[in-house]
Amino acid sequence: MINVLFSAQPKSWAEYEAPLRAAFTKAGIDAQLGTEFDPADVDYIVYAPSGPVSDFTPFTKLKAVLSLWAGVETMVDNPTLKVPLCRMVDHGLTESMVEWVTGHVLRYHLGMDKFLSGQDGVWRAGTAAPLARDRKVCVLGLGALGAACAQALVQLNFRVHGWARSPKQVEGVTCHHGADGLDAALSDADMVALLLPDTPATENVLNARSIALMRRGSFVVNPGRGPLVDDDALIAALDSGQLAHATLDVFRVEPLPENHPFWAHPKVTVTPHIAAETKATTASEVIAENIRRGEGDEPLLHVVDRAAGY
Repeated sequence: MINVLFSAQPKSWAEYEAPLRAAFTKAGIDAQLGTEFDPADVDYIVYAPSGPVSDFTPFTKLKAVLSLWAGVETMVDNPTLKVPLCRMVDHGLTESMVEWVTGHVLRYHLGMDKFLSGQDGVWRAGTAAPLARDRKVCVLGLGALGAACAQALVQLNFRVHGWARSPKQVEGVTCHHGADGLDAALSDADMVALLLPDTPATENVLNARSIALMRRGSFVVNPGRGPLVDDDALIAALDSGQLAHATLDVFRVEPLPENHPFWAHPKVTVTPHIAAETKATTASEVIAENIRRGEGDEPLLHVVDRAAGY
Protein backbone atom coordinates (compact mmCIF):
# COMPACT_ATOMS: atom_id res chain seq x y z
CA MET A 1 0.00 0.00 0.00
CA ILE A 2 1.26 3.47 -0.94
CA ASN A 3 0.66 6.15 1.69
CA VAL A 4 -0.02 9.63 0.31
CA LEU A 5 -0.19 12.50 2.79
CA PHE A 6 -2.20 15.56 1.76
CA SER A 7 -0.58 18.59 3.42
CA ALA A 8 -2.45 21.80 2.62
CA GLN A 9 -5.26 23.93 4.01
CA PRO A 10 -8.48 22.12 5.05
CA LYS A 11 -10.44 23.83 2.27
CA SER A 12 -8.02 22.33 -0.26
CA TRP A 13 -8.58 18.86 1.18
CA ALA A 14 -12.31 19.28 0.64
CA GLU A 15 -11.64 20.31 -2.95
CA TYR A 16 -9.03 17.68 -3.80
CA GLU A 17 -10.00 14.51 -1.91
CA ALA A 18 -12.53 13.16 -4.41
CA PRO A 19 -10.57 14.13 -7.58
CA LEU A 20 -7.38 12.58 -6.19
CA ARG A 21 -9.11 9.32 -5.29
CA ALA A 22 -10.66 9.21 -8.76
CA ALA A 23 -7.33 9.93 -10.43
CA PHE A 24 -5.58 7.22 -8.40
CA THR A 25 -8.23 4.69 -9.40
CA LYS A 26 -7.98 5.69 -13.06
CA ALA A 27 -4.18 5.33 -12.95
CA GLY A 28 -4.38 1.95 -11.24
CA ILE A 29 -2.70 3.23 -8.06
CA ASP A 30 -3.47 1.36 -4.84
CA ALA A 31 -2.95 4.20 -2.38
CA GLN A 32 -4.12 5.26 1.02
CA LEU A 33 -4.78 9.00 0.93
CA GLY A 34 -5.25 11.11 4.04
CA THR A 35 -4.26 14.14 6.08
CA GLU A 36 -2.73 12.22 9.00
CA PHE A 37 -0.09 9.46 8.94
CA ASP A 38 2.85 8.41 11.00
CA PRO A 39 5.60 10.38 9.13
CA ALA A 40 7.76 7.27 8.90
CA ASP A 41 5.06 5.56 6.80
CA VAL A 42 4.56 8.31 4.17
CA ASP A 43 5.65 7.63 0.58
CA TYR A 44 4.51 10.86 -1.10
CA ILE A 45 3.34 14.27 0.11
CA VAL A 46 0.85 16.29 -1.91
CA TYR A 47 1.97 19.65 -0.71
CA ALA A 48 1.20 23.33 -0.35
CA PRO A 49 3.41 25.62 1.77
CA SER A 50 0.30 26.85 3.56
CA GLY A 51 -0.22 23.37 5.01
CA PRO A 52 1.00 21.91 8.30
CA VAL A 53 4.27 20.34 7.12
CA SER A 54 7.41 22.46 7.05
CA ASP A 55 9.99 20.02 8.45
CA PHE A 56 10.46 16.96 6.23
CA THR A 57 13.05 15.31 8.48
CA PRO A 58 10.63 12.79 10.11
CA PHE A 59 9.51 11.48 6.69
CA THR A 60 12.23 8.87 6.40
CA LYS A 61 10.45 6.81 3.71
CA LEU A 62 9.51 9.80 1.55
CA LYS A 63 10.06 9.43 -2.20
CA ALA A 64 8.88 12.81 -3.55
CA VAL A 65 7.00 15.99 -2.67
CA LEU A 66 4.32 16.84 -5.23
CA SER A 67 3.47 20.52 -5.10
CA LEU A 68 -0.03 21.84 -5.69
CA TRP A 69 1.49 25.18 -6.68
CA ALA A 70 3.17 26.19 -9.93
CA GLY A 71 5.50 28.54 -8.06
CA VAL A 72 8.01 26.89 -5.74
CA GLU A 73 10.06 29.88 -4.55
CA THR A 74 8.94 29.34 -0.94
CA MET A 75 9.95 25.66 -1.01
CA VAL A 76 13.29 25.36 -2.79
CA ASP A 77 15.41 26.60 0.09
CA ASN A 78 13.94 24.28 2.72
CA PRO A 79 17.05 22.48 4.07
CA THR A 80 15.01 19.52 5.35
CA LEU A 81 13.69 18.66 1.88
CA LYS A 82 16.07 16.02 0.53
CA VAL A 83 13.82 14.24 -2.01
CA PRO A 84 12.66 15.40 -5.45
CA LEU A 85 10.26 18.34 -5.45
CA CYS A 86 7.86 18.44 -8.39
CA ARG A 87 6.10 21.67 -9.25
CA MET A 88 2.56 21.69 -10.55
CA VAL A 89 2.21 21.96 -14.31
CA ASP A 90 -1.52 21.57 -14.77
CA HIS A 91 -3.03 21.78 -18.24
CA GLY A 92 -6.18 23.27 -16.74
CA LEU A 93 -4.13 26.07 -15.21
CA THR A 94 -2.25 26.48 -18.49
CA GLU A 95 -5.49 26.89 -20.43
CA SER A 96 -6.66 29.53 -17.96
CA MET A 97 -3.39 31.44 -18.25
CA VAL A 98 -3.49 31.37 -22.03
CA GLU A 99 -7.03 32.75 -21.99
CA TRP A 100 -6.10 35.54 -19.54
CA VAL A 101 -2.95 36.62 -21.36
CA THR A 102 -4.43 36.53 -24.86
CA GLY A 103 -7.52 38.33 -23.60
CA HIS A 104 -5.55 41.26 -22.22
CA VAL A 105 -3.18 41.39 -25.19
CA LEU A 106 -6.20 41.59 -27.51
CA ARG A 107 -7.80 44.19 -25.23
CA TYR A 108 -4.75 46.41 -25.63
CA HIS A 109 -4.29 45.59 -29.31
CA LEU A 110 -7.88 46.60 -30.12
CA GLY A 111 -7.89 49.62 -27.79
CA MET A 112 -10.98 48.38 -26.00
CA ASP A 113 -10.52 50.49 -22.87
CA LYS A 114 -11.21 53.79 -24.59
CA PHE A 115 -14.47 52.47 -26.02
CA LEU A 116 -15.61 50.90 -22.77
CA SER A 117 -15.04 54.18 -20.94
CA GLY A 118 -16.52 56.35 -23.69
CA GLN A 119 -20.21 55.35 -23.71
CA ASP A 120 -21.42 58.93 -23.28
CA GLY A 121 -23.18 59.65 -26.57
CA VAL A 122 -20.17 61.32 -28.21
CA TRP A 123 -19.09 59.88 -31.57
CA ARG A 124 -15.31 60.07 -31.48
CA ALA A 125 -13.50 59.75 -34.79
CA GLY A 126 -10.79 57.15 -34.73
CA THR A 127 -9.02 54.47 -36.68
CA ALA A 128 -9.20 50.71 -36.58
CA ALA A 129 -6.44 48.78 -34.85
CA PRO A 130 -3.48 47.67 -36.95
CA LEU A 131 -3.23 44.03 -37.87
CA ALA A 132 -1.80 41.72 -35.24
CA ARG A 133 1.11 40.93 -37.53
CA ASP A 134 2.18 44.56 -37.13
CA ARG A 135 2.48 44.25 -33.33
CA LYS A 136 5.50 42.82 -31.51
CA VAL A 137 4.56 40.98 -28.33
CA CYS A 138 7.34 39.88 -25.97
CA VAL A 139 6.79 36.99 -23.56
CA LEU A 140 9.32 36.90 -20.74
CA GLY A 141 9.53 33.30 -19.57
CA LEU A 142 9.24 30.31 -21.87
CA GLY A 143 8.40 27.54 -19.43
CA ALA A 144 5.16 25.59 -19.75
CA LEU A 145 2.94 28.63 -19.19
CA GLY A 146 4.99 31.14 -21.16
CA ALA A 147 5.46 28.82 -24.14
CA ALA A 148 1.73 28.06 -24.28
CA CYS A 149 0.85 31.76 -24.16
CA ALA A 150 3.46 32.61 -26.79
CA GLN A 151 2.15 29.94 -29.16
CA ALA A 152 -1.43 31.13 -28.70
CA LEU A 153 -0.34 34.65 -29.64
CA VAL A 154 1.45 33.27 -32.69
CA GLN A 155 -1.85 31.67 -33.74
CA LEU A 156 -3.44 35.11 -33.51
CA ASN A 157 -0.74 36.31 -35.94
CA PHE A 158 1.21 38.56 -33.57
CA ARG A 159 4.97 38.81 -34.05
CA VAL A 160 6.03 37.01 -30.90
CA HIS A 161 9.44 37.18 -29.28
CA GLY A 162 10.23 35.23 -26.15
CA TRP A 163 13.01 35.26 -23.60
CA ALA A 164 14.33 32.75 -21.11
CA ARG A 165 17.51 32.51 -19.08
CA SER A 166 18.62 29.44 -21.06
CA PRO A 167 18.10 28.61 -24.76
CA LYS A 168 14.58 27.54 -25.73
CA GLN A 169 12.85 26.56 -28.93
CA VAL A 170 9.14 27.37 -29.31
CA GLU A 171 7.53 26.94 -32.71
CA GLY A 172 6.69 30.24 -34.35
CA VAL A 173 8.41 32.30 -31.63
CA THR A 174 11.66 34.22 -32.05
CA CYS A 175 13.48 32.99 -28.94
CA HIS A 176 16.19 34.88 -27.06
CA HIS A 177 18.18 34.04 -23.96
CA GLY A 178 20.77 35.54 -21.64
CA ALA A 179 21.42 39.19 -20.82
CA ASP A 180 21.93 40.30 -24.42
CA GLY A 181 18.91 38.32 -25.51
CA LEU A 182 16.69 40.13 -23.01
CA ASP A 183 17.50 43.46 -24.63
CA ALA A 184 16.75 42.09 -28.09
CA ALA A 185 13.46 40.55 -26.94
CA LEU A 186 12.23 43.78 -25.35
CA SER A 187 13.50 46.16 -28.01
CA ASP A 188 10.56 47.98 -29.66
CA ALA A 189 8.01 45.61 -28.09
CA ASP A 190 4.44 46.88 -28.20
CA MET A 191 3.36 44.58 -25.36
CA VAL A 192 5.17 42.53 -22.75
CA ALA A 193 3.75 39.59 -20.78
CA LEU A 194 5.70 38.41 -17.74
CA LEU A 195 5.60 34.67 -16.99
CA LEU A 196 8.94 34.11 -15.29
CA PRO A 197 9.47 32.34 -11.96
CA ASP A 198 10.37 34.39 -8.91
CA THR A 199 14.10 33.91 -8.34
CA PRO A 200 16.95 36.24 -7.35
CA ALA A 201 17.96 36.30 -11.02
CA THR A 202 14.51 37.46 -12.22
CA GLU A 203 13.69 40.06 -9.55
CA ASN A 204 13.05 43.48 -11.13
CA VAL A 205 13.62 42.11 -14.62
CA LEU A 206 11.25 44.85 -15.72
CA ASN A 207 13.00 47.99 -14.48
CA ALA A 208 13.72 51.50 -15.71
CA ARG A 209 16.41 50.35 -18.12
CA SER A 210 14.48 47.44 -19.60
CA ILE A 211 11.22 49.41 -19.86
CA ALA A 212 13.10 52.08 -21.85
CA LEU A 213 13.86 49.45 -24.51
CA MET A 214 10.17 48.99 -25.27
CA ARG A 215 8.27 51.07 -27.81
CA ARG A 216 6.93 54.31 -26.37
CA GLY A 217 3.27 53.91 -25.47
CA SER A 218 3.57 50.14 -24.96
CA PHE A 219 1.71 47.89 -22.54
CA VAL A 220 2.57 45.44 -19.75
CA VAL A 221 0.64 42.46 -18.42
CA ASN A 222 1.98 40.61 -15.39
CA PRO A 223 0.27 37.37 -14.33
CA GLY A 224 3.61 35.83 -13.31
CA ARG A 225 5.11 37.05 -10.04
CA GLY A 226 5.02 40.44 -8.31
CA PRO A 227 8.79 40.82 -7.75
CA LEU A 228 9.43 40.61 -11.51
CA VAL A 229 8.47 44.30 -11.72
CA ASP A 230 10.18 47.31 -10.16
CA ASP A 231 7.03 49.06 -8.94
CA ASP A 232 8.54 52.55 -8.78
CA ALA A 233 10.04 52.24 -12.26
CA LEU A 234 6.72 51.03 -13.64
CA ILE A 235 4.82 53.99 -12.17
CA ALA A 236 7.44 56.43 -13.48
CA ALA A 237 7.15 54.93 -16.96
CA LEU A 238 3.36 55.19 -16.87
CA ASP A 239 3.57 58.81 -15.73
CA SER A 240 6.03 59.72 -18.48
CA GLY A 241 4.06 58.00 -21.25
CA GLN A 242 6.76 55.43 -21.97
CA LEU A 243 4.12 52.90 -20.98
CA ALA A 244 0.47 53.44 -21.87
CA HIS A 245 -1.06 51.01 -19.37
CA ALA A 246 -0.30 47.98 -17.20
CA THR A 247 -2.55 45.14 -16.05
CA LEU A 248 -1.17 43.50 -12.93
CA ASP A 249 -2.48 40.30 -11.37
CA VAL A 250 0.36 39.61 -8.92
CA PHE A 251 2.14 41.77 -6.37
CA ARG A 252 4.99 41.80 -3.88
CA VAL A 253 2.47 41.88 -1.03
CA GLU A 254 -0.91 40.20 -1.40
CA PRO A 255 -3.59 41.25 -0.87
CA LEU A 256 -2.34 44.51 -2.39
CA PRO A 257 -2.44 47.11 0.43
CA GLU A 258 -5.31 49.54 0.07
CA ASN A 259 -2.93 52.52 0.10
CA HIS A 260 -0.69 51.18 -2.67
CA PRO A 261 -0.41 53.68 -5.56
CA PHE A 262 -1.44 51.04 -8.12
CA TRP A 263 -5.04 51.23 -6.89
CA ALA A 264 -5.48 54.89 -7.74
CA HIS A 265 -3.30 55.09 -10.83
CA PRO A 266 -5.41 55.79 -13.96
CA LYS A 267 -3.10 53.68 -16.13
CA VAL A 268 -3.07 50.55 -13.96
CA THR A 269 -5.62 47.75 -13.90
CA VAL A 270 -5.39 45.60 -10.75
CA THR A 271 -6.81 42.08 -10.79
CA PRO A 272 -6.70 40.04 -7.55
CA HIS A 273 -4.43 37.11 -8.51
CA ILE A 274 -7.13 35.45 -10.60
CA ALA A 275 -5.36 35.01 -13.96
CA ALA A 276 -5.18 31.25 -13.51
CA GLU A 277 -5.47 28.70 -10.77
CA THR A 278 -4.78 25.02 -10.44
CA LYS A 279 -7.86 22.94 -11.26
CA ALA A 280 -8.41 20.07 -8.83
CA THR A 281 -9.49 17.55 -11.47
CA THR A 282 -6.62 18.09 -13.89
CA ALA A 283 -4.03 18.67 -11.14
CA SER A 284 -5.03 15.36 -9.53
CA GLU A 285 -4.26 13.62 -12.82
CA VAL A 286 -0.76 15.14 -12.82
CA ILE A 287 -0.17 14.00 -9.23
CA ALA A 288 -1.42 10.49 -9.97
CA GLU A 289 0.83 10.24 -13.01
CA ASN A 290 3.87 11.23 -10.95
CA ILE A 291 3.07 8.64 -8.29
CA ARG A 292 2.64 6.02 -11.03
CA ARG A 293 6.02 7.04 -12.43
CA GLY A 294 7.64 6.99 -9.01
CA GLU A 295 6.39 3.48 -8.31
CA GLY A 296 7.44 2.35 -11.78
CA ASP A 297 10.99 3.74 -11.51
CA GLU A 298 10.27 6.17 -14.35
CA PRO A 299 11.48 9.79 -14.41
CA LEU A 300 9.18 12.13 -12.50
CA LEU A 301 7.52 15.01 -14.30
CA HIS A 302 8.33 18.68 -13.58
CA VAL A 303 11.16 18.08 -11.12
CA VAL A 304 12.44 21.38 -9.71
CA ASP A 305 16.05 22.38 -10.25
CA ARG A 306 16.74 23.46 -6.69
CA ALA A 307 19.81 25.50 -7.68
CA ALA A 308 17.95 27.44 -10.36
CA GLY A 309 14.89 27.85 -8.17
CA TYR A 310 12.28 26.45 -10.57
